[in-house]
Amino acid sequence: MNAKYQPLFQPFTLRSGMELKNRIVMAPLTNWSSNEDGTVSDAELAYYIHRAKGVGMVITACAYVTPNGKGFAGEFSAHSDEMIPSLRRLATSLKEQGTKAVMQIFHGGRMCPPELVPNGEIVSASAVAAEQEGASVPRELRDQEIEEIIHAFGEATRRAIEAGFDGVEIHGANGYLIQQFFSPHSNRRTDKWGGSLEQRMTFPLRIVDEVKKVVAEKADRPFLVGYRVSPEEAETPGITMGDTLAFVDVLADQELDYLHISILDFWSHPRRGAETTRTRMELFQERVGGRVPLMGVGSIKTADDALKALETGVPLIALGREIIIEPEWVQKIEQGRENDIRTTVTKDDQSELIIPDPLWHAMMNIRDWFPVVEKADLG
Repeated sequence: MNAKYQPLFQPFTLRSGMELKNRIVMAPLTNWSSNEDGTVSDAELAYYIHRAKGVGMVITACAYVTPNGKGFAGEFSAHSDEMIPSLRRLATSLKEQGTKAVMQIFHGGRMCPPELVPNGEIVSASAVAAEQEGASVPRELRDQEIEEIIHAFGEATRRAIEAGFDGVEIHGANGYLIQQFFSPHSNRRTDKWGGSLEQRMTFPLRIVDEVKKVVAEKADRPFLVGYRVSPEEAETPGITMGDTLAFVDVLADQELDYLHISILDFWSHPRRGAETTRTRMELFQERVGGRVPLMGVGSIKTADDALKALETGVPLIALGREIIIEPEWVQKIEQGRENDIRTTVTKDDQSELIIPDPLWHAMMNIRDWFPVVEKADLG
């Protein structure tokens, strides 16, 4: 290994006592490949095993915590004890590769396709549709239902503990239910769950409290709790960078193991609500980096990209699309073969890369998400 990349391979100990063998994490990536009953499929398992060997931690694709929270076809479930054997199979397979296994827990809220939830009824903080073509108007959740969803996040955490995972990541990003409660676009409530910026933090913070309580009561080993957050929304009204800086200020006091900043480009700048001449990650690191470890992600393609990101002071670097395309990203750097890291795919690569059919078809159709060769070569 080139000595300059050694910082990427320094161990890192989290608040929970969990030690990661290096600074590279596999980001949570939707793969649309679970079985229809919510169990992990053989194809999905093979995909994870192929990518788990080098990284210090794998964060799984999101697992829904209630039947009405299923956000995607082919998403696996943590909503009942019947799912524990499936979850255990995934956790065990990941840990056998020498990595830490973290399950992301989630509720899709108004982003759930009606055909995937009971009675086709989607729910959210308020009866406000997402600003996208064909979006359905959700039903506003009642107070008791909100309490039940909070409890469900705790129950999903218990199942992760019993299944042998090393931790959970609370998915508070990407426009799903937790973010919907924080957003002034999707949350127009005037009760204790909405209104002011502080009131809109209530639901996310209650979930953090519930998850931490379950960990304290049920985990007999170090078990981490992370939180994923999106910095901004494009909508007006919508979450601004200023809103999120205020929110992470509060999250930094919750004794979390890390905050995972969900952005497409590690070096992106705020749209509004904060100084736009500095990157989002700089602003987050300055505000809370001394109190909670940050995880950065987005357009980190090469070993030099990762090293540059680490040199900002952000201690954990997540790979998303890059580790789909190059499952041996970490190993190639360790072996001094960083120039061999794959950055494109062709129509003949699916089998070698062990990519399930649903994810492969998505890659072939979402060209701004996945670097691929010219269409003529894809067939």
